[in-house]
Amino acid sequence: MDIVYNMIDYSTKFIVTGGIPFGFFLVFIECFIPILPLGVFVTLNVKAFGFLVGIIISWLATSIGSFLCYLLFTLLEEKVIEKYLRRKTIKRIQKGINKFNNISFSGLVLLITLPFTPSCLVNILCGLTKMSKKKFMAAILIGKIFSITFWAYIGKSILESITDIKSIVFIALALLIANIISKIVNKKFEIE
Repeated sequence: MDIVYNMIDYSTKFIVTGGIPFGFFLVFIECFIPILPLGVFVTLNVKAFGFLVGIIISWLATSIGSFLCYLLFTLLEEKVIEKYLRRKTIKRIQKGINKFNNISFSGLVLLITLPFTPSCLVNILCGLTKMSKKKFMAAILIGKIFSITFWAYIGKSILESITDIKSIVFIALALLIANIISKIVNKKFEIE
């Protein structure tokens, strides 16, 4: 267990040395490379810069990164996608696109709020469906704050989070609050 604590201390010192831009960059790049561990980066930012600053850095980074990933895929034409992917893969993507074409604003917010949702996939599908920028960005800003706060609060492995009653209650409350906020924002700004 000392090895794990030593790795955490080393990683935290490394992030502090790189400063806020480095902590920002780690979370930002995760939006484009889904295999990177968002939860670890958020936890390290919180450990390096404090709870509130770590959350703000991580939330801004993931929100901006998600939006840029979304924009990249709104610019892609179907011909470009077909050129680089196999027919089987294109059919799977088309199924995802069809599901995302009709997703409600509240549904999108809830999906983004879930901390285990692959955000890169959501960004890509929203971009490919040509979802409105207003709807996507509002959903990202609302949903990501809860997801990032979850990772900052938990800061431990997925298995521990799933079996810990506090984590389950936290997720349930976050989903409820995100749903309520999404309904209010949707009504006030007429997103749908």
